[in-house]
Amino acid sequence: MSLILFITCIVALGLGAYHIPAGDILSMLMQKLHLSTASDQDSMQTNVLFEIRMPRLLLGLLVGAALGISGAAIQGIFRNPLAEPGLIGISSGASLFAVLIIAFETLLLTSLSAWIGYYILAFGAFVGAGLTAFLVYRIASKNGRPNVTTMLLAGIAINAFAGALTGLMTYMSTEQQLRTITFWMLGSLGGATWDNLLAVGPFICISLFILPFFGKSLNAFALGEIQADLLGMRSDRVKRWVVILSTLAVGASVAVSGIIGFVGLIVPHTVRLMGGPDHRFVLPGSLLLGALVLTLADVIARVSVAPIELPIGVITALLGTPIFLYILIKDK
Repeated sequence: MSLILFITCIVALGLGAYHIPAGDILSMLMQKLHLSTASDQDSMQTNVLFEIRMPRLLLGLLVGAALGISGAAIQGIFRNPLAEPGLIGISSGASLFAVLIIAFETLLLTSLSAWIGYYILAFGAFVGAGLTAFLVYRIASKNGRPNVTTMLLAGIAINAFAGALTGLMTYMSTEQQLRTITFWMLGSLGGATWDNLLAVGPFICISLFILPFFGKSLNAFALGEIQADLLGMRSDRVKRWVVILSTLAVGASVAVSGIIGFVGLIVPHTVRLMGGPDHRFVLPGSLLLGALVLTLADVIARVSVAPIELPIGVITALLGTPIFLYILIKDK
């Protein structure tokens, strides 16, 4: 899978309105890493590669990995393959708070630089994701144990409420704010820059590094919380940290890419079909496959109707909806 991901990255860097041959990409990368002394590179190619496509590629890899591993972790916590950040309202909560910050940016960000502003946006999205996750978990819990049906119903209700507030902000927004809010609703990597990559990258990387270590604990969760406690695992502590890390990853991802649905649902289920339900395999596998899926979706979004760019959230929804319906029919 790592080799396929590497090849996909080279393809993603080359394809677009301005085509860059794979040989030139490798040559420029080697020169950038001081592994080559060639100096006859096209300045246009260099600018397109390192100022536009490289930050977009890296951001897509991070966001895809974050959504994939977060979906796998949440499914492990709730012991249900249909749970994912979007279905239980985490993504919509993060997007709502980001939209609120956009709508009130004149009050919040006037005296701050754009780079600091990205941190505030990421923090707001994380707060929205965290509050939504906490609310859903509290509503769905009875005697400390979440009920899956209640969790999904609570997620639907919160999605509807967040959508209503987002619609209200859309109605009250200016033309420029309307464009930005539309970006959040449809999802896109078109705004990727080195600044916002550096702003949210550390938040996502923290989750990507720590979550795979919960594989053994999530395997114990598959037996039930009581059995997991009997095995010596502190289930409440594991649930708390998994939710915190997942909402951190999703919140930071939504802050720069908007709502990108179904990645957190499709990817973990596909990894289980490939290698079984062991979370020691599912978590890192979802990380890699999530990065691969979102990179491919971004390539399709950029080249399918070039020079126009489709929202990446539309691509993932078109691909994810049939798979989601298949899971529902198969596991009902």
